Amino acid sequence: MTSFLTNLVAFVALISILVAVHEYGHYIVGRWLGMKVLRFSIGFGKPIWSRTSGPDQTEYCVSAIPLGGYVRFLDSREGLIEPQDEGRAFDHRPIPARIAVLLAGPAFNFVFAILAYWVLMAGGVTDIKPAVGLVTPGSYAGEAGLEFGDKIVAIGGKKTQVWEETLVAILEQMVDDGRVPMTLESADGRQRQAIIDVGNARTQLTEPGVLWDGLGFQPWRQPASIGVIGEGSAAEKAGFKVGDRITAVDGEAIVLFNDLTAVIEPRAGKNVIINFLRDGSDNSVAVVIGSQERDGKTLGLLGVSPEMVPEDLISRRSYTPLESLNAAAKRTWMSTVFTVNMLGRMVTGDVSIKNISGPINIAQIAGESVERGWRYFVGILAVISISLGVLNLLPVPVLDGGQIVYQLVEALKGGPMTERAQILGQQVGIFALLLLMSFAFYNDIARLLG
Repeated sequence: MTSFLTNLVAFVALISILVAVHEYGHYIVGRWLGMKVLRFSIGFGKPIWSRTSGPDQTEYCVSAIPLGGYVRFLDSREGLIEPQDEGRAFDHRPIPARIAVLLAGPAFNFVFAILAYWVLMAGGVTDIKPAVGLVTPGSYAGEAGLEFGDKIVAIGGKKTQVWEETLVAILEQMVDDGRVPMTLESADGRQRQAIIDVGNARTQLTEPGVLWDGLGFQPWRQPASIGVIGEGSAAEKAGFKVGDRITAVDGEAIVLFNDLTAVIEPRAGKNVIINFLRDGSDNSVAVVIGSQERDGKTLGLLGVSPEMVPEDLISRRSYTPLESLNAAAKRTWMSTVFTVNMLGRMVTGDVSIKNISGPINIAQIAGESVERGWRYFVGILAVISISLGVLNLLPVPVLDGGQIVYQLVEALKGGPMTERAQILGQQVGIFALLLLMSFAFYNDIARLLG
């Protein structure tokens, strides 16, 4: 569980970076096209830091509310234009130039995502191939015949090499008709077809955190088999050997290595009975659990590490710089199409609106990614940058997409929309955003309350 301070700092950093990227797109393209920029702000509300510079005396500031930002261009609709600035106001520039400025913000978010993925892919990528972990008897996956260790070769005829594309393919297939056709490969190399059929439960299974339990299987994770035994550890004293597979601790079933860690940590210094398999035979032994200090807490320690991930479950891909850039662009495109598809499915009711996240959930995700390392944080930046780009292109008047619609209407009718129509559009847009934010905050609070 990450701390509130970690979540807050990570959230502010994440939002500030993405807003700066987005607004810089508007800013730099506007300047390139001859528009005068009055203010570039990261955040809303009262500025807590500001600086004025450049030939146009543009004000650059950081404001108190870190939930967005804006670029303010000179605009004749907001006041008189000085003679020396004639033609430099946003509304005085040609319509294609205005549309280019409006498109630049989302475009920079997509470019940022490509660059972020490029950094992550530089020099190659090592992943665990998609494979089936624990299968719940009687579940959709169990009835479809999935077994622990099955490699997922394809979903709906589309080859799957990593978990991200596998998850995307599962969701796309499931929301279509509730059926997920899979090509599986068992440990002996034999391939077979299976279909997970969730029927009318497909919308419910798109709720956050529900998919794997709902389908009835988990992604493959390391079983509780011993790969390394620490010298002088509790495991060594108890006579464990490399290859032993722990099945229970004090009667509590153990399947995955993570399960073993979770059960051992609260039992520092305690005497427990551990059941394990050795060469196919059941065994048990009494063990006095060791201890370690971590973050001011005393945690139980058995002193073992898991076996290496089987070589046939490891995917290694090497890239040249150009190849990694191409792979990053493809990944960004896949994520963009998926985001658009899921948003559309929310409108039609095929995907749960509980997937809409607000600042609380984003802060938690950001904090967790920081604690897991910079690569995870950069990955989250890329995902949210794509979402920000897509959302800003929606035809809602207060967003970039809505403003683009205004410009297109003006081009078609040969003049700007009436002030009344623009005000009405702004009101509709604000109402839509408030509704969206209400869903987001409700979902955040519901997740906190379990």
